[in-house]
Amino acid sequence: MTRRQRVVAAVALIVLAGVPLSAYLKLGSRVGARTVTLQWRDFPARYFVTDAGVDGVSAQQFQTAIARAFSTWEAVETANLSTEFAGFTAATPRVGDSISVLGFLGRSDQSRTLAATSFFIDTVDGRILESDIYFNTTFGWSTSESGTSGRFDLESIAVHEIGHFFGLSHSALGETELLSGGRRVIAAESVMFPIAFSAGNTADRTLKPDDIAGLSDIYGTSAFSRQFGSISGRVTKNGTGVIGAHVIAFNPRTTRLVGGFTLTSDGGFVIAGLDPGPYVLRVEPLDDGDIESFFDSSFGVDVDFNVKFHERIVVVPRGGGTSNIQIRVTPK
Repeated sequence: MTRRQRVVAAVALIVLAGVPLSAYLKLGSRVGARTVTLQWRDFPARYFVTDAGVDGVSAQQFQTAIARAFSTWEAVETANLSTEFAGFTAATPRVGDSISVLGFLGRSDQSRTLAATSFFIDTVDGRILESDIYFNTTFGWSTSESGTSGRFDLESIAVHEIGHFFGLSHSALGETELLSGGRRVIAAESVMFPIAFSAGNTADRTLKPDDIAGLSDIYGTSAFSRQFGSISGRVTKNGTGVIGAHVIAFNPRTTRLVGGFTLTSDGGFVIAGLDPGPYVLRVEPLDDGDIESFFDSSFGVDVDFNVKFHERIVVVPRGGGTSNIQIRVTPK
């Protein structure tokens, strides 16, 4: 097996697709029987920006918005990471040319995809070697400070895609409503929610607790491990582990939501980056949208069970973990 491999992650920002309530998920790649987490190991992570703009956004405006979006993630105090703008380039966002490029591409065949991120990785340790992001010129774009009606906010979409750039997959912490031809986002508690706010909205320029917990889980500082805690356990149905179940931790004191998924055959889950204190745990199936926005089709996600709250409040200690939480769900 070659140690270098191209990975096209399922990380497109879907405009018209429904997803249920849950939380952050780290990107990974299968290596034999195990999964390695995708992450940068060498910092600063260098990136280039294409030297071509589009209607309403010049190359310089694009680069400025991209720099602000990177700064949003780099400002997370509980994560160790950095990036460097390496300059403008005539290259397009194309994985395999040994440089990370962000830019515009015309993808009329991707009529529901605003932007997408892909990777070139070391398959032994999950090290990201290159990551490219394209923004689809099929849509109108804006870098206006307050947004532009009828155009998508480039900085908001860039913050989402740069979350993927650093190794985060989609969150499902959001709420939508059905409309003719698709869904509209009502609210989202994570910029990694895979459905875009309507054109002109700039809400996703600001990270939420779920995003910060996910980034810190991958690149956490020593202070992060001392100050925050985790919850781990299993979700089972009829004595068998449930794969792909949503496990959501709600802190009634801070009202923050952070969560994850069961990712092993025995139904195991770990939710990290939690403030110390009491939590209500809720488990639900991923049955309200496109499963492949979250998992590879071969993962075997189980959606045949009812929503379940854990019977007891779970208390998370500072700098430690509460483990062996057992949540038993019932078939639908």
